Amino acid sequence: MACRKPTIGTYPEWGRAGLLMAYGVDPLDGYRRAGIYAAKIFGGEKPGDLPVEQASKFTLVINARTAKQLGMNVPTSLLAMADEVIE
Repeated sequence: MACRKPTIGTYPEWGRAGLLMAYGVDPLDGYRRAGIYAAKIFGGEKPGDLPVEQASKFTLVINARTAKQLGMNVPTSLLAMADEVIE
């Protein structure tokens, strides 16, 4: 908040920590998927035979408290799309 510039990041934790908005891959889902992938390898599958996986779950966090401090109004349509709104 020192520079008072609206900032958007890629990790949901950043939005929870004070960034205006964050949109990115859900890290917990990534860890879960990595565990499943590792279990397949330990189960005997060859890593070269496994498909490349892409993230499928993304999280949008909007920090309404930060928006208020910056004097910004976040559209209600954007708030409705958010997975998490910090009040």
